[in-house]
Amino acid sequence: MEGISDIRIIGLDETRPPRIRKEPYINLFFRLSHKAPAQWCEDFNRLVSHRSRPIKLDPQDGLFIETWVREPDEIPPLVDLLKQAVVDCSIAYIARIEAESAAAATRGDTSEEEGEQGRLNRIIASLDFDS
Repeated sequence: MEGISDIRIIGLDETRPPRIRKEPYINLFFRLSHKAPAQWCEDFNRLVSHRSRPIKLDPQDGLFIETWVREPDEIPPLVDLLKQAVVDCSIAYIARIEAESAAAATRGDTSEEEGEQGRLNRIIASLDFDS
């Protein structure tokens, strides 16, 4: 199974290759190695939102980074920028998840203490095997 740290750009979308057209831009659709979670996509979009050109990753799709350039020579530096953004986003996402897990553990996550599972846990904890 692939994890967050395995997400990387593996190429371009074969169904939407870059084309020189009469418009003054070239649309680019970069394929990720696997579908990213919606929250990761939203984090990625926030991370790249300050760029001069729009870069976006649809949280529903989670597989293609969409952007554009005016000249073909702009593509190699853009790829380097996007690869670094993917790495930075994964690092930040993992750190946030670990921090949330640690916070839940320290405050005593009560999700298992509610409902039938909580009732079962209390009964098991109160069993006396000494008599």
